[in-house]
Amino acid sequence: MLTPKKVKHRKWHRPDIKRPTVRKTKLAFGTYGLKATTGKWVTARQIESARRAMTRFLKRGGKIWVRVFPDHPVTIKGGEVRMGSGKGAVDHYIVPVQPGTILFEVEGLDETTAREAFRLATHKLPVQTKCVIKE
Repeated sequence: MLTPKKVKHRKWHRPDIKRPTVRKTKLAFGTYGLKATTGKWVTARQIESARRAMTRFLKRGGKIWVRVFPDHPVTIKGGEVRMGSGKGAVDHYIVPVQPGTILFEVEGLDETTAREAFRLATHKLPVQTKCVIKE
C-alpha cells in the first residue's frame, strides 16, 4: 500500500474537504479520467483496491496513472482509553479528496473499456465519481 517514506510532522491536523479544489482538475497523462464529484477522505487501502480492480479488468492492457497519494497521517487512540493524555498514534494514511479532483487516468483503451474499469474502481471508493474525456 502507499505510505510516505518521510513526513515533515508525524501528526497533523484533520484536513478540510468541503470546498472544490483548483488543483488536479484537468487530465494530464491519459485520455480518460475518473473525477471525484464529492469530497471524502480516501485511504491508501481504498486507492490500492480500486487500482487492483482496474488492473485485473484491463488484463495488463492500457496504462493507469494514480493521481492522488495518501500522505496525510490519521491518528487513533486505543479502545476504552480515557480522555486526555495526548494525541493517539498514527494508524493509517489518507488523501483528503475535494470535489473536482482527478483520481485515476488511463490511456490506450477504447471508451467502453475505460468506463467499465472506472465503474469497477468506483465501487471501491467512498466518493461519488464521473468519467471525463480529454478534449
